[in-house]
Amino acid sequence: MPPAFAPLGSRVRCAVQDGPKRVGTNGGSERPNVARLFDYYLGGAHNFAVDRAVAEESIKKMPVVEVARTVRSFSRRVVRLCVEELGIRQFLDLGSGIPTAGNVHEVAQTLDPSCHVVYVDRDPVTVAHSRTMLRENLNAAIVQADVCDVGAVLRDPETRRLIDFSQPTAVLMIGILPFVLDEPDGVVARYRAALCEGSVLALTHLTKDVEPVLVDQLIELADEIGSVIVPRSKQDVEEFVCGLKLLEPGLVLAAHWRADGELPSSSAAADASTYGAVGVI
Repeated sequence: MPPAFAPLGSRVRCAVQDGPKRVGTNGGSERPNVARLFDYYLGGAHNFAVDRAVAEESIKKMPVVEVARTVRSFSRRVVRLCVEELGIRQFLDLGSGIPTAGNVHEVAQTLDPSCHVVYVDRDPVTVAHSRTMLRENLNAAIVQADVCDVGAVLRDPETRRLIDFSQPTAVLMIGILPFVLDEPDGVVARYRAALCEGSVLALTHLTKDVEPVLVDQLIELADEIGSVIVPRSKQDVEEFVCGLKLLEPGLVLAAHWRADGELPSSSAAADASTYGAVGVI
């Protein structure tokens, strides 16, 4: 359940920041933050006491750690495939949150240090954490922007510095689309339009198709911290990747996408909560 973004007055509305949030001068926050919760679930250190308190309560109620790890594992497999099999060296990670353990640049640059990675997030605290982490990495950066404002993301100086869209690029929409309340297909289409032949779109999406009880709990957790998430059916998600050449095994549960050799998580429900797919332009 990675972070997403708030509206900027456009028709396409992203919701994770809809609730009020005030960041104190001491670097703390008066309310939990989705990015920092996700960081905590993955064993990161970029979170505050308010995040840890909510995270620990949620862990008692549901396999949320396993959900986060399932999504992160899918992301790692996609990045490895892009570098090792498809020769892609450019990544745009939308709704990235804090690039904690097993992040895109860590995986990609371990395989090839020349890989360029641009993360995108709207939350200023998340961006501040990320810039601190990335300050010595000349081939990775974070852009503070609303992912729904595609033009702003693509025109940002850091995006333009690190990504040449005339060359194959991987756009990662890992966990972001459930936070896009209106016209998610339009958001996806605008990013797709910027990509050249040989580029990749990879996405995951929360679904109630298999485990509605767990997903209802995740929706309630998001609501408690001022966010709104919308799970969608497999048929809905198919519309986002229509026209792409889907790599085998196609649109499936993310835990099962090319997971050969990986052990299943300790929660079958967590493994069945999210779809994943990778398509080539």
